[in-house]
Amino acid sequence: MARSTRNNDWGFPRWRSYADKGRDAARIRLCDREGCTEAGDRPAPKAPNSPERWMFCEAHAAEYNKNWDYFANLSAAEAAAREEAEQRDAGAFRQSSHYAWGGPGDGTRTREEMRALSVLDVESDASFADIKAAHRRLAKEFHPDLRPGDEEAAKRFQAVQAAYDVLRKAEERREAAK
Repeated sequence: MARSTRNNDWGFPRWRSYADKGRDAARIRLCDREGCTEAGDRPAPKAPNSPERWMFCEAHAAEYNKNWDYFANLSAAEAAAREEAEQRDAGAFRQSSHYAWGGPGDGTRTREEMRALSVLDVESDASFADIKAAHRRLAKEFHPDLRPGDEEAAKRFQAVQAAYDVLRKAEERREAAK
């Protein structure tokens, strides 16, 4: 008969023995710098194009990389070609240098506030006076009394009103928190 693999202790840690967890000491490689007792978890090449690596702590890896000459033993033409290739390759990653899912802004506004700012066509760092001015301008432009029978204008006016309400309440919360 097959042995049951189900555990009957319902996940309570005190009902299990500690031997299952493997409480042995963890092996940590020390920094390769003489006399350093920090963990060596940052690899650094021993020589250009070499598979061998030093293992440094963060401070010693920074010190090592500061003095590293990436163009050593290259002619001027080879160095220029390598630099040009690196600049070209860096352009492919330039777009991903920020978190696109977060959108623009400095982190002081929520996602809803950022959407409201885009509805009002103002910058992400706009002051509340700029927001009020944009709201008044757009409200006058799309007000249903000025454009009777225009469904698009009515929808746009409602969106402007909702966006202004979001931003006004956020400003009130900020003022109350001060």
